[in-house]
Amino acid sequence: MIISRTPYRISFFGGGTDYPAWFRTYGGAVLAATIDKYCYLSCRYLPPFFDFRYRVVYARTESTTTVDAIEHPAVREVLRFLEIERGLSIQHDGDLPARSGMGSSSAFTVGLLNALHALKGQIATQQQLAQEAILVEQERLKEVVGCQDQVMAAYGGLNHITFLPDSQFLVRPVTLTSERLLELNASLMLFYTGVKRTAAQVAETYVQHLNAKKQQLRVMKALVEEGLSILTSQRDLREFGELLHEGWELKRSLSDSVSNQRIDAIYETARKAGALGGKITGAGGGGFLLLFVPPENQPTVKEALASLIHVPFHFDFSGSRIIYFDPETDYAIVEQERMRQPLTAFEELAFTTPSQAA
Repeated sequence: MIISRTPYRISFFGGGTDYPAWFRTYGGAVLAATIDKYCYLSCRYLPPFFDFRYRVVYARTESTTTVDAIEHPAVREVLRFLEIERGLSIQHDGDLPARSGMGSSSAFTVGLLNALHALKGQIATQQQLAQEAILVEQERLKEVVGCQDQVMAAYGGLNHITFLPDSQFLVRPVTLTSERLLELNASLMLFYTGVKRTAAQVAETYVQHLNAKKQQLRVMKALVEEGLSILTSQRDLREFGELLHEGWELKRSLSDSVSNQRIDAIYETARKAGALGGKITGAGGGGFLLLFVPPENQPTVKEALASLIHVPFHFDFSGSRIIYFDPETDYAIVEQERMRQPLTAFEELAFTTPSQAA
């Protein structure tokens, strides 16, 4: 059995510039981090005793005899991509709900790829996991998604990612002192709005018309460099929170689907209670609200948003990892090997019928 653990991410700046429709012409950049909330996937080969060949357990349970019959799109396409023909049991558990803007879909795809490569006796690199997840989601599933989620899930950490016109990406860890990193972590709050949505559906409202949003996207890309400048200097970290507010105002201008009256009301309530800035994570439309709140204002903000679930977190620097490996005995191979060996005297007696013995 193999168990993989893959982190969810929060994105600060540059979201939208990580879509191929944009960066293949203009280049893109993202500043993001992963947190200690994870997607867990356990995988093992099934013994040949059941009337099904594949068992997939997530929000529902599927038992099928063929890969093509699997309804979970990512599972089906990853199995096709890796050309796995043996029976499998796959089980998913997550710390956060799906469709919540935390990159959960890509964390699932990256984690599944990692687990299945390990099950085949292969060690996949971070770059390989990110590239394969992008291929599965964008080319095989034809989903309207960017590239930051797959990269962040694979690599983990606080990163500056550059997306190049040739579809390559560069991952640069943001190196901060431990004091600065703790200060940033201590100034961030995460709240669940309870609104679920599919990122691809929100993204479709503006990705097809990115050229009409050139001004906003160029500024959003520039905010990445400004955010880095604040983090890596001696400037007051409150400026980072104010920059988040500027970025959220820009992102809201991309499409009417990025925000709504409920989200706007929650955000304004948080601002009045002491938050300097924030954003809805992911493509928008719902999910989690990330806020920059000076520590002295956090009790007031938490009280003002008492109807929402507050999710404390710390940064994660591990990326997708195999956290459990148990090399189960492959009894089919053992049996084949046994049949090639001469029987012992005891085995000959055991396989002798009563008539033969007489």
